Amino acid sequence: MKHLPIAPTLFLAFALTSATARAQAPLPGQNPPSFSPADLDRIVSPIALYPDPLLAQVFAAATYPDDIQEAASWADGHSYLTGDSLSAAIVDDQLPWDPSVQALLPFPSVLDMMARDMAWTQQLGDAVLADRGAVMDSVQRLRRQASTYGYLRSNAQVRVTSGPYIEIMPVGPAYLAVPLYDPRIVFAPPRRGFPVSSAIRFGPRVRLGAGFAPWGWSESRLAWPSRTMIINRTPWTRSWSNRRTYVHPYAVRRFPTGQRAVERHELRPREERSRNARRSNDRRRN
Repeated sequence: MKHLPIAPTLFLAFALTSATARAQAPLPGQNPPSFSPADLDRIVSPIALYPDPLLAQVFAAATYPDDIQEAASWADGHSYLTGDSLSAAIVDDQLPWDPSVQALLPFPSVLDMMARDMAWTQQLGDAVLADRGAVMDSVQRLRRQASTYGYLRSNAQVRVTSGPYIEIMPVGPAYLAVPLYDPRIVFAPPRRGFPVSSAIRFGPRVRLGAGFAPWGWSESRLAWPSRTMIINRTPWTRSWSNRRTYVHPYAVRRFPTGQRAVERHELRPREERSRNARRSNDRRRN
């Protein structure tokens, strides 16, 4: 598995949030931060068009920012593993991070994006903890804009359902691809002559079989009418007030940092990982 390419202009959108993230990041024990609708739209714009199951996992993982950078490094070092081999390695290495963060290990590009801008990740997590409903409302606002302008449509990777709420679901429940787009383009009226159909691309599909069920992938979604995150078939109700004690019922353990087992999977040299990733992509194309 290799990193999915992220559009360079996407990081420009992240940069816009960094200064305000540092200014608004609350200290421990303070009241929850407050975000305007415009702030929330800016924060969620890089991920608003993610398929619902992936978006739910990103929302949960962002509330554990201290785990993100180490998890991104682990995902990069083990990018040669996929499917059952990857899920077995996650279990064998007794990783100390929250299961919501471990759930993103099959998506190294997503973790890398979050690790590269920790101010943005912190702000996203704070917003989810402070007012999850408002965050989900922001996603719906942005999806409706992208749909109105003709960018958001069903395709070979995702099924887009309109109605009172816009849902984005993977076409195949066991396969999920990360969308790549520039928020400054897809949430604004298209320029004259701009090919709308090319604004959203997708990276390689990631297979999430039964081996990833313990991390909530058997049912991860967003219940839009009630503004509820469903992970592992269970409403995820962590909030600002219970953030220090809440434990979501996952089937995998979060091991204490000091008790982490010695990694049984060597970190292969980058050149070998790249070669194996190219072979894997060739097999997918054939």
